Amino acid sequence: MTTLELSPVPEAWMAVCEEARLTPGRGLAALLPDGRQAAVFRDRTGRAYAIDNRDPFTGAQVLSRGLIGTADGRPFVASPLLKQRFDLETGRCLDDDEVTVTVYPVRLT
Repeated sequence: MTTLELSPVPEAWMAVCEEARLTPGRGLAALLPDGRQAAVFRDRTGRAYAIDNRDPFTGAQVLSRGLIGTADGRPFVASPLLKQRFDLETGRCLDDDEVTVTVYPVRLT
């Protein structure tokens, strides 16, 4: 059984779920020890990503419900509310250069 882990703080890994629970192209939300939420995704190639689940434009914890796509070869998730796109590797908003979300390192164990 392979487990997906993320690192909410440097050098501290936490188990999120079994890899098999991640459906390619869809996300899930994970509660972090400090009460924040992470949005966890696996793309259709099998690569996993984790970003903050909070949409910075609305404050709602919804990014895990967004649609995954690519723009210029960069993977992103589009917020289900206002449709802003967030780069899954950098957290940068593709529609507003001044906005970012936190990106968490992930690994499979």
